[in-house]
Amino acid sequence: MKVGIDMGTTGAGTPAALDLEELLATRLLVQGNSGSGKSHLLRRLIEQSANWVQQAILDPEGDFVTLADRYGHVVVEAADQSEGALQRIAARVRQHRVSVVLNLEGLDAEGQMRHAAAFLGGLFDADRDHWYPMLVVVDEAQLFAPAAAGEVSDEARKVSLGAMTNLMCRGRKRGLAGIIATQRLAKLAKNVAAEASNFLMGRTFLDIDMARAADLLGMERRQAEMFRDLERGHFVALGPALSRRPLPIRIGEVETAGRTGSPRLMPLPDTPPEDAHGLIFAPGEAEPPPFQPPPRRPPPPPPPSTAELLAQLAAARPAAATPEVEAESEERAAERDAALDAILREVLADPEAAYRSVAVLYQDFLVRCRIRAVGGRPPDLPAFRRRLAAARAGVEADAAAAPEWDRALAVAADLPEDLHGLYLLLARAALEGAPCPSDAEVARVCGSRSPGRARRLLGYLEQRDVIVLRTERGGGRIIALPGLGRETAPGDPAAPDRDEPGDDDLFAVA
Repeated sequence: MKVGIDMGTTGAGTPAALDLEELLATRLLVQGNSGSGKSHLLRRLIEQSANWVQQAILDPEGDFVTLADRYGHVVVEAADQSEGALQRIAARVRQHRVSVVLNLEGLDAEGQMRHAAAFLGGLFDADRDHWYPMLVVVDEAQLFAPAAAGEVSDEARKVSLGAMTNLMCRGRKRGLAGIIATQRLAKLAKNVAAEASNFLMGRTFLDIDMARAADLLGMERRQAEMFRDLERGHFVALGPALSRRPLPIRIGEVETAGRTGSPRLMPLPDTPPEDAHGLIFAPGEAEPPPFQPPPRRPPPPPPPSTAELLAQLAAARPAAATPEVEAESEERAAERDAALDAILREVLADPEAAYRSVAVLYQDFLVRCRIRAVGGRPPDLPAFRRRLAAARAGVEADAAAAPEWDRALAVAADLPEDLHGLYLLLARAALEGAPCPSDAEVARVCGSRSPGRARRLLGYLEQRDVIVLRTERGGGRIIALPGLGRETAPGDPAAPDRDEPGDDDLFAVA
């Protein structure tokens, strides 16, 4: 059945219909400067399609939470949830087909990027049985898929950009139809914008944005000037779900309103000048203390001369170590390693540690080392990765010193970085003769909760001849590791993860 969404009227006065089924297959890009009616367009589209398809709105300003009262959307306050919790919430959203608004208000730019990426990752990694059609609306998409690095960390940008790329490039097969809106096409990553086949272009003033809008609509550059003259709420539509040729449309009215709205002129208060003077200069109650600039630092001392440097180096040269000093140094090194292992266990004791990147865990590890005043230089990032992989695989110190474990580390080094922990988990089970890890255990080690993703990763390792999968008559799975000449004991692939934290304190979708 063909479903047409009423978006308003065309320039000729006829209804402007958007083919919903075609939209689900081809995605949509909306562009318009601030005040062009872009949010109004998104609200019209959401309201008109709310009864036909499941929706998820990523809302950086908390402007769409008012949909909950009229259309029953569940509001997820991102600031109250961890990244791992948002992944699990997104999986339940897909399972129960509940429409939601992810309110990112209250988070800084990097926090918004990380939480949005976690939520999109949960939608993307949902089990195949729950790949129902869903509109995923992302307002201010340039915040989550920036064309260039900004003030946020590179790691946060890469995570967010990867999630947006998955949504627009690979989401269609999983039932996810991306609808992205941006104020500036030039600030939106090109590989994200290029995946949309439908376009609604609103008022634009900058030449570079007008040129890109004209290119996307297949218009000549001299026609790009028309985007400066568009009125608020007027857009030019193009795409298989809208029109085969550029079509001016006027967006219709909406039933709900945002919490902010457009600014309106208001009369100034009738305050006498003497009262206004007091209001400005007299301190009020509970005001913060006045700003005190930090004291100036004294100028640095002049650098030492060459002769002074040579004298300092000669004085700092250590004397030859005696056997007693060497034994004491070895004892201190062992104590330091034990302290580092204890700190790493504390880091991994956090239920969300399995779903954080190595860079984030490394920063947490360094902070804890400083708090505990662990002597010596902390491990660098490559050394930390090795420690982390062994710890996630559950390998004890004695086992990690065995020659077989060195061979396992050598094989893991030839794999992509995100598969190191998975291979070491399988290697530990094979070396100990333990049952084969379940799909849930494999998913956790890989930073996911999707059994489907776990099976895909195991299939990838088998394609590369790193492992060999076989199933017993009773359904138990055995994984052989040719690089070690060992194999696991039979294990139930559907068994629950024994290390999985409880979900009692997490947001649940009824």
